[in-house]
Amino acid sequence: MALGSSRFPVPNAFELLREQYAKRLPARLQDLTGPTHGSVDLPLHVAWSGRRSYDVEQPRSRMSLYRTVLTEGQRQDLVAFLNRDLLLGQWPVLRTLVSRPLREAWEAAFPELADARSVPAA
Repeated sequence: MALGSSRFPVPNAFELLREQYAKRLPARLQDLTGPTHGSVDLPLHVAWSGRRSYDVEQPRSRMSLYRTVLTEGQRQDLVAFLNRDLLLGQWPVLRTLVSRPLREAWEAAFPELADARSVPAA
């Protein structure tokens, strides 16, 4: 049978990715209790290529850290390395640096992020 037939539909890659990201989400944004000061060293399963150490107090470093953790981290990594208040503060810019499936999964699950998307970061 040909791909895309009604018996065997071709999965939509966007939907598959969004579902994968949605499965990793914490139950609540308040669960994100990661550090607000100091440096963070990511484990190899999150930062498997390139930089692993980040300074949370430096905006560019923190943005890179959050992008990496959002993209590569599992639920326990999200909770351990991300902080709710910092995420909300940088979401307007951060949302433009991550994939659309990731962005939509987070904004669908957490209305605070969808509301914060138009507020400029301080």
